[in-house]
Amino acid sequence: MQSALCGGGNRSMVVIALPAFNEAETLPLLLEAIEQAMLENGIEYRVIVVDDGSVDATAEVAERLSHTMPISLVQHGENRGLGEAIRTGLFAATENAEPRDIIVTMDSDNTHTPGLIARMVRGIREGNDVVIASRYRQGAHIRGVPRYRRALSFGARVVFSVVFPTPNVRDFTCGFRAYRADVLQEAFRIYGDDFVGQSGFSCMVDILLKLRRLGAIMSEVPLILRYDQKFGASKMMVMKTTLDTVRLVIARRLGMGG
Repeated sequence: MQSALCGGGNRSMVVIALPAFNEAETLPLLLEAIEQAMLENGIEYRVIVVDDGSVDATAEVAERLSHTMPISLVQHGENRGLGEAIRTGLFAATENAEPRDIIVTMDSDNTHTPGLIARMVRGIREGNDVVIASRYRQGAHIRGVPRYRRALSFGARVVFSVVFPTPNVRDFTCGFRAYRADVLQEAFRIYGDDFVGQSGFSCMVDILLKLRRLGAIMSEVPLILRYDQKFGASKMMVMKTTLDTVRLVIARRLGMGG
């Protein structure tokens, strides 16, 4: 079911793509926080919820809230993984976007704070193509993340900074980002479905590396990561994600695809 979406006029639109798998508990909290942040900052927006084969009431929650918020729902019949959910969300967001619209991706588990979106949007309007919410900038705070997860993330940061040095980028894996719409549209034009070619959490690295090759201007803002607000266990399979990311680094370093 798709709702009528707000829009029109000459103002740029912020489109928030939310991949969601079994997030019926957290989704209402996140969407309420998004609505509040957008209204407080006078930002015209719409939300695309990508229900990635949830077996709980995620789709029903999104549909119910679409009567009071500018939400559209896209459903996968079965769970396809984060990569395909991100691809679906980005494609849906860019399909009818104006070039100067802004596309935001964030997690649906209530660990990313929507209040930061206004700062990221400002970064795009200042001339950046991509703005990343980074765990490695002064002012960032991380609460509730296990130490081993922090160590793996930091290790990934070091590896990518050495192998793929990118001006102004320290956090290659965080999924909380803002993109200028025409940059994503160009990436889809060049790469097609392979723009998001990884099925798991390593898809976020894949996206950045491809945009890096296209010469995208990137910057970061400090992230406040609230893992203490997450319901239930993480859906990320740490060892699989680590191996997928290592394979991706090797493939891109050797110039295989992308």
